[in-house]
Amino acid sequence: MRLGLNRIKAFLKKPKVIIILSFLFALLLLFWFCLPKPLFNSPTSYVIDDTNGQLLGASIASDGQWRFPPNAEVPEKFKQCIIAFEDKRFMHHPGFDILALGRAVKQDLHGRRVESGGSTLTMQVIRLATKDKRNIWNKLKEVFMAMRLECRYSKSQILSLYASNAPFGSNVVGLDAASWRYFGRSPDKLSWGEMAAMAVLPNAPSLVHPGKNRAILLKKRNHLLDKLHNAGMIDAATASLAKLEPVPDQPVALPQLAPHLLARFKTDHRNDRDGDTRIKTSIKAGLQMQVNQILERQHQQLRGNQINNIAAVVLDVETGAVLAYAGNISHPEDSTMQSDVDVVNAPRSPGSTLKPLLFANMLHDGLILPNSLMPDIPTQIMGFHPQNFDLVYDGAVPASKALSRSLNVPAVRMLQQFKVDRFYDFLHKTGMTTLNKPADHYGLSLILGGGENTLWELTGAYADMARVMNHYKKYNGKYDPADYHNPVYTLSDLKTPDLQKASMLDAASIYYTFAAMEEVMRPGEEMLWQQFSSTQRVAWKTGTSFGFRDGWAIGITPKYVVGVWVGNTDGEGRPGLTGISTAAPALFEIFRILPVTRDWFDMPVGEMVKIKVCRQSGYRAGEYCDDTYDEYVPKSGLKAQVCPWHQLVHLSADEKWQVTGNCVPPDQIVNKKWFVLPPSMEYYYKTKNYQYKVLPPFRPDCVQAENTNPMEIIYPKDGAKIYVPLEADGTRGRVIFNAAHRQAGIKIFWHLDDAYVGETKDFHQIALNPPPGKHTLTLVDSGGNTVHVSFEVLEK
Repeated sequence: MRLGLNRIKAFLKKPKVIIILSFLFALLLLFWFCLPKPLFNSPTSYVIDDTNGQLLGASIASDGQWRFPPNAEVPEKFKQCIIAFEDKRFMHHPGFDILALGRAVKQDLHGRRVESGGSTLTMQVIRLATKDKRNIWNKLKEVFMAMRLECRYSKSQILSLYASNAPFGSNVVGLDAASWRYFGRSPDKLSWGEMAAMAVLPNAPSLVHPGKNRAILLKKRNHLLDKLHNAGMIDAATASLAKLEPVPDQPVALPQLAPHLLARFKTDHRNDRDGDTRIKTSIKAGLQMQVNQILERQHQQLRGNQINNIAAVVLDVETGAVLAYAGNISHPEDSTMQSDVDVVNAPRSPGSTLKPLLFANMLHDGLILPNSLMPDIPTQIMGFHPQNFDLVYDGAVPASKALSRSLNVPAVRMLQQFKVDRFYDFLHKTGMTTLNKPADHYGLSLILGGGENTLWELTGAYADMARVMNHYKKYNGKYDPADYHNPVYTLSDLKTPDLQKASMLDAASIYYTFAAMEEVMRPGEEMLWQQFSSTQRVAWKTGTSFGFRDGWAIGITPKYVVGVWVGNTDGEGRPGLTGISTAAPALFEIFRILPVTRDWFDMPVGEMVKIKVCRQSGYRAGEYCDDTYDEYVPKSGLKAQVCPWHQLVHLSADEKWQVTGNCVPPDQIVNKKWFVLPPSMEYYYKTKNYQYKVLPPFRPDCVQAENTNPMEIIYPKDGAKIYVPLEADGTRGRVIFNAAHRQAGIKIFWHLDDAYVGETKDFHQIALNPPPGKHTLTLVDSGGNTVHVSFEVLEK
C-alpha cells in the first residue's frame, strides 16, 4: 500500500504530469468562469401590467429596442414550435448536438464559409449573449460555453433566456415584445399559426420580418406546421386551419392604458435602481379603461370652456392600492393640451378639500361638537379677510353644516382656534410632502388652499381615514398606526398590525366627519340620490382654488376612494371652473361604474359618550339651556365648551323690557332663559333663522348691566390694517364700515378720529375714505352706548 502511494507521488512530480494537470486545472477554471456576468446586460423596456398580468403599457428601451424584461414562463406552444424548428434534440443534448454540428462543419469546410449553422438553442443563447460573429472558431467557443450554460441552468431556464433575447425583426427583441408588437396580445394567447410564425422569425430576422418577404415567412411558417403535424403535436385539422391564418403585417401599437403611471414608474425606478423594469401593478385594466373613457367624455365638454386637463384616481381602501390611475387625458398629438403632464402627482392648490381634516381634528380635540355653532360673519385677522364663495353670511352656522356647505369664514375661524402649526404638523404626519415651507408662510389661508397638495396624497389621506373606520371594529376598538400611509401602485404582503389604544384621529371624529360630508349637495341628477335605494352612499368634498384654476372632488365609501382634478396644467383659470361643476360630475360617473356597497361605516359607539346637547347652540348643555337632546359624541366631547350663549335675563312683567333690581321690585321681575348671540352674529343670524328671538332692550329708566353692549362693529376689527384700492379712474376708493345693533330702529352716530362723519338707522353701513395712517372709529347709539376700534390705512 505504502509502495503504491509512493509511486503515485513520484508520478505526480514528473514535469510533464505537472504541466498536464496545470493545464487541466486552468481549463477547468476557464470552463467554470467562461460565462459573462451578467449573461445579458442590454437595457430593457419599462413595462407595467395590471393586477391580472394584462399589459397596461410599455416604453422602448434606451437603446431603441423593444425588449421586455425576461419572463421565466415560456408558453408550451412556443416551446414545441421552437424545438421542432431549431433544435429537435434540445431536451437531450449537453449543450451541443454532435450530429448537427458535424454536418454543419462539413458543409462549412466544403464551402469555405458558414453555410449551415448547426447551433443548438443553448449555443444560440451564447451567441446572443456574446454577440460574436459567426465562424468556425467562434462556433467552437460556443460549444465550450454552451456546455457550461447547461451545467448552470435548467432546460426551461435556457428556453426562457432564448425567448427573452432572440431577435424578432426590426427593433423587436424577445417573444413577449414580439407577440405584443405583431399580434397585440400576450404570447400565451397566440394560436398555433401565430406561434409558428414567432418561432421561425429569429432564424433570419433581417431577411424575414413582418411587412417584407411575406412569402418566405409564410413558407417557413407552414413548413413548421407540417413538422408539428408529422410529429403528432397537432392534428391535421389544426394544422390546416393554422395555415389559413395570415402572417403578421406591420407592427401594431402597444396598449397605453396608463401612460402617466408608466412614466411615474420609470422615474421611481431610476431613483431606486433595485428591482425589475417590469412590474405587476394593482391596476384593474377594465376599470382603467372605463375611467379613461369617462375622463375623455368629460374633457370633450370641458374643452368648450378652454379647460384642457382632467385627472382621476380610484383607491382600494383596505390596501391603499390604486385601482385606476389616469394622470391626465391622452392626446399626444396635440401639444397644446399638455396631456403628458401627470397631474395626479403634481402639486396644486387644493381649495377647500382640507376642511374635513380640520373638522375631524377639532372633534378629536374636543374643541367643538358636530353641531356647535361657528361664527359666520365678516372677518379680518391680521390683514387676512376671508369670504364665503357666495359672499353671504349666516351669522352663525352648525360646524357640520359649515363643512357640508364649504363655508370659508367658519373654517378660517376653526383653524385660528386649532392653530396653524398643529394642523400643518398633522398634514405632514398623514404623508403630505408638498407643504415644504414653514407653517407661518401659509398662515390661515392654508385651510382655503393657500398651500399645495397632490391628488395622490390627498386622496390617500381620505383613504387612511376610511381604513381607520373599517379597522376599528376589526381591531376591537384599537388602532394600527400603519393605517396611515400614502397610496401604492403595487401590492405587497400585509404586515401584522401593531395595535395601540390611540390614533391621530379617533374613529368617532372620523365618523361624524364622513356624516357631514355625506350631506354635501350632489350635482345634477345626483341631487335626488336619497330617493333611490340603489344609489351609492358617498361622503364627498369639493374644492376650488383661488382664481378658478383647480376644481377638485373626492368621494369616500367603505371600499373605495375616488379623487378627480380638473383644470389647466399651465395654471390658467377659467370662469366656472369649480369643483362642483367640473370635477363632481366625473366623480359620480366613476362611482356609478364601481360595485355598489350597501354597507356603510359602523357607528363606533366604543369611542363615544352620550351627553346632553343644547339644541340651539350645539354645545354641551349648560344650566340655562332648556331645550336639549341626548346625542352620542366623541369622548373628547366631554371637554367641549358649555353653551356660551344661553343666559338668564331679567324681564319686566310684560316681557317687553330688560330690567334690573334697581328699577323694578324683585317680585315683579320675570327671570327667563334666553339664547343670545353677540350683536355681529345676531345681525346676520336672525335674517336666516325666523325662530330666533332678539333680546328686548333695557327699559329707559333702568341702568344697563355691564358687558351687555347691544352694539358691535363688524368691520373693521380692532387693530386691523386696511388697504384702500384705487378706482378705475385712478382716484382712491372708499371703505365700507359695518356695524350691528341688537335694537331695531335705533340710530348710530359715527365718528372718525373724534370728528362726526354721519349717522345710520336700521342698516348700519357707511362709506368713508380715511387717509393713510392710524385712525380711531367711534360709534355712539341714541342710548349712549359707545364702542370704538383702532385701525390703520396702508398707503401701499
